[in-house]
Amino acid sequence: MRTRVAAFAIGVSLSAACAGAPKYTPPAVEPPNAYKELGPWQAAQPADEVLRGNWWEIFGEPDLNALEAQVSVSNQTLRAAQAQYLQARALVRVARSAETPTVTAGASATAADQSANKPLRSKTAETRYNDYILRGDVSYEFDLWGRVASTVAAARATAQASAADLEVVNLAVHAELAFDYFQVRALDTERQLLETSVAALERALALTRNRFKGGAASGVDVAQAETQLETTRAQAIDVQVRRAQFEHAIAALTGHPAPVFSLPPGPLAATVPDVPPGLPATVLERRPDVAAAERRVAAANAQIGVAKAAYFPAITLTGSAGLESSTIGEWLKLASNFWAVAPAAAIAVFDGGRRRAANEQAEAAYQRAEAQYRDAVLTAFKEVEDNLAALRILALEARTQDAAVAAARRLLTLANNRYQGGVTTYLEVVVAQNAALNAERTALGIRTRRLTATILLFKALGGGWDVARLPVL
Repeated sequence: MRTRVAAFAIGVSLSAACAGAPKYTPPAVEPPNAYKELGPWQAAQPADEVLRGNWWEIFGEPDLNALEAQVSVSNQTLRAAQAQYLQARALVRVARSAETPTVTAGASATAADQSANKPLRSKTAETRYNDYILRGDVSYEFDLWGRVASTVAAARATAQASAADLEVVNLAVHAELAFDYFQVRALDTERQLLETSVAALERALALTRNRFKGGAASGVDVAQAETQLETTRAQAIDVQVRRAQFEHAIAALTGHPAPVFSLPPGPLAATVPDVPPGLPATVLERRPDVAAAERRVAAANAQIGVAKAAYFPAITLTGSAGLESSTIGEWLKLASNFWAVAPAAAIAVFDGGRRRAANEQAEAAYQRAEAQYRDAVLTAFKEVEDNLAALRILALEARTQDAAVAAARRLLTLANNRYQGGVTTYLEVVVAQNAALNAERTALGIRTRRLTATILLFKALGGGWDVARLPVL
């Protein structure tokens, strides 16, 4: 007898070892040693100091800082992501509830009158009776095969992934606000350039009309000056359309209705900061989307354990106890007590391949999650390299464009002097004015793109987040 019990215990232990989720290890990735865009002549520098805290404060824009603070409180997309995380965290507690017995209590009162002609009824038994019951029931599933443990592990990893998703949304909305803010400031500066050009063109038109009256200029010169002036005025008006759209976007991001929100005009005064990206390996710890993808791999691994546990019998223990009598006053008598204990085991003998299909589905879900994790890692390295390349190339372009702006300004001065001296027609001034204005606007566009690339680099680096911030559930 003892031999049989020992053999049974060993069999249960071996079966339990075969069940359960496979031992989880995060998918292995090999990050590069350095970023290509930094070049072999630059050593990677830590970015902790730059990325720590509110990264947008590095731009030195008080208006931007105030708006970013409103995003953290009033952005509805962020609040929805927070609610989704709270929902996932609550599901962890739901899963953990299966680790403890379920206890229910109830009471009932029945008044009945049986048929006197009921089959097999004793002729001497009463037909009318009362039945008062006060009972408690307990049920518990023994988690010998790890189904409950795997379910809890999957829920915990899913909730951690949701927490990382929350950080993804948080980073995205803050970056989007910074992008929209600098677009507004760039459009304000562009409009200022155009209005300055309009003022200069108005003076040039007045001069041309005076020269025309004096016979020193032709009607063509006047028409060209008028055309140039009105075209530039139209461009200055058109800028307001795009500015209004970005302003409305900022209103939505900060939780304000667009009709009641306004951002006063201001120049694009921010300078492009230097953002050291650090080593590529650190990106895997700082990117919340990478952390979310890894946690989903862990959840998929735990779901394999849930699928495997279905091959083994479900062993449960149920029990009930209480008081039952025909009158409430007799509840406290010893004879009114009742109890029952019922251990049970159940296993599906035939299910048409459902368990095998569920196991294959769990394995495929794990492979999918693993591939998505590796894709997230590759995307992270790509985005950092993209913006490092943009910043490097745009810095070179900015220096070249600054030289073009200086040359265009000299050309405009020479053209105005030649025209006022009667050496050339107004067409030469028109060409020079267009060249100078386009050069200024191009330089502004490059500067805006550099700021945008910096924002995207902060986003690509994780914005100061770290995987250590994932909640322990």
